[in-house]
Amino acid sequence: MGFSVAIVAPAGLAMSASEPAQASVTTAYSLAARDAQNITVSVHGATPTAQTRDSFDVYVTPKPTPTPEPVVASSDSSSSSSSSSSGSAGPMYYSGGGAPAEWMAAAGIASSDWGYVDYIVSRESGWNPNATNSGSGACGLVQALPCSKVDGNGYDPVDNLRWGNGYAVGRYGSWAAAVAFWSANDWW
Repeated sequence: MGFSVAIVAPAGLAMSASEPAQASVTTAYSLAARDAQNITVSVHGATPTAQTRDSFDVYVTPKPTPTPEPVVASSDSSSSSSSSSSGSAGPMYYSGGGAPAEWMAAAGIASSDWGYVDYIVSRESGWNPNATNSGSGACGLVQALPCSKVDGNGYDPVDNLRWGNGYAVGRYGSWAAAVAFWSANDWW
């Protein structure tokens, strides 16, 4: 019993005594904990904002989804001559991703004009890059007529908006004037 009291007694005294002051020990963990920063994660497509962190700024800018390159079908001269005399494989519809803001930025349209572009494109195609007017053959977001006027692919939203930008500025002087014309006439 004397032996167990010798073991318990010092432990009991240590527990009842006040907490000893913590030693100032520098470890890799203590350094990392001291220098830790909060990380802000932004959602794809969100507006980039400056986040102040000690003495530097972090800008979070979403990367636009790249537009897939169209794949040209291989032309086997023995089978194509019997199946198609025109040599046209039909339209290359858009199957990539992206969002209207990304498409307009990639087409070189000033962000101050995006509201005007949205007004026209929402009425012309509902932002469907593969929209086609069955009566006239107009195609794409801005309903280019004929579709062959668009450099590149008329169904590619960036190509179609780039053409539409040239059309709006060339014919009406600005996107704002194009919207004014569309509002008065329900076409442009």
